[in-house]
Formats: sequence, C-alpha cells, structure tokens
Amino acid sequence: MEILRLLEQADWAAGYEIQEYRRWADGFYRKLRITLTDTSVLFAREYVDASERNYSFHWQTAQGALIARWDNAPHHKHITTFPHHKHLSSGEAVENKSISLQEVLEFIGNSEFEE
Repeated sequence: MEILRLLEQADWAAGYEIQEYRRWADGFYRKLRITLTDTSVLFAREYVDASERNYSFHWQTAQGALIARWDNAPHHKHITTFPHHKHLSSGEAVENKSISLQEVLEFIGNSEFEE
C-alpha cells in the first residue's frame, strides 16, 4: 500500500496498526490506527468499490479530544458539499470536498507538532 510507505517515511508518524484490510477485484476496505509523534491518533476507515466510497478520518488527541474528522456520512444535508464535510474541535460541521487518506495525511504532516 502506498499509504504505508508514506507513513514509514513521514517524520511526524510514530507508528501505525492495520486493524483490518480486505481487497477484491473492484475495491477495498481498510481500517488503520496511526499514532503521530505528538501522541495524537488518526483513525482511518475507508470502503471503496466500483460504485461507492465511504470514509471517515478521525484525528484526536491522546486524551480522546477531537482535533478534526473528515467523513461523508449523509447526516448534514444543510452543508453545500453534502455528504462530504469536516467536523471541527468546536463541534461544528463545515463544508469540505471529498478527501483521500493521502490528502488528510498531507494536511496533518503540514500541521505544527509540539514534540
């Protein structure tokens, strides 16, 4: 997986655990737990097949407080990018385009970490 190579080379990633991975002819399902050098954790879940893509990328502090979550669960119909949205630490859900795990990792990698 290209994502694993990215994590192994990233100086901000402390480690990862593949909690589940399945692949079939036209898709895959993956569930990862990624620990960052600042002790925060990213829980990444993604299902992709020929006709559907569901994702949730949940980033939280080591104590469990939400930093951000990107997902496409269809529960914020008022957001113009529905079903794609981002949950902020304030509890607010805001517009967000469809986003990949690689884009989330790039966002996190460009964030400032306190070591």
